[in-house]
Amino acid sequence: MATELNVLCAGAVKGLVGALQPRFERENGVTVRATFGAVGALRDALRAGAPCDVLIVSDTMIEALAASGAVRTGSRSPIGRVATAIAVPAGAPLPAIDSGEALKATLLAASALYFPDATLSTAGAHVASLLDRLAIREQLAPRLRMFANGATAMRALADAGDAHALGCTQATEIRATPGLALVGALPPPFDLATVYSAAVAATTPSDDAARRFIALIAGAASKDLREAGGFDAGFASAWQSGSS
Repeated sequence: MATELNVLCAGAVKGLVGALQPRFERENGVTVRATFGAVGALRDALRAGAPCDVLIVSDTMIEALAASGAVRTGSRSPIGRVATAIAVPAGAPLPAIDSGEALKATLLAASALYFPDATLSTAGAHVASLLDRLAIREQLAPRLRMFANGATAMRALADAGDAHALGCTQATEIRATPGLALVGALPPPFDLATVYSAAVAATTPSDDAARRFIALIAGAASKDLREAGGFDAGFASAWQSGSS
């Protein structure tokens, strides 16, 4: 019987895993060893042989890894859909972002923009694309603050003490960071909603414990917690019903 469970988890799901970890450990007698990071970095770690029983990343990446045999067929469970959003330090005025024009003006007025790695993270790649589409990357270049993942970027924003700075990453990471306020999701046509899913790693020796962990974080028991944290958990429930 497993006594430890190694989890590679996207930063967007860090708050949820942290909230449910004590319950899972208490009920199952299994210690969870979670590593959090950008989805691309987690994929690379898995391929390099990092210990992994449960992988939690974007659903598109789970699909690709399932096709390559890196995760077990039939073990994929969606956790919920998360919007890429704008953050400000708590207490700062909430800027207008309800249209492309308003978003552009708000970004240009910011003293700094904090965001995750543009190569390895889902939200970071979207931020880079957003700046290009708005044709403001060059103007903002001196004010861009990029970090390894969204959680680190948001922590840095909260610690900076700059009421005129902004953050852009997944809404769940913003909600999980004390000292920040969620302004809202990016407006169409610049919006992005990412589905995060969990799957059992192909090499795990702890299949039963891995599936029990996934059932907790993706199942009905955590639906309210997921929604409070910024997930569209109803989407996951509908997906599961449709695939059953």
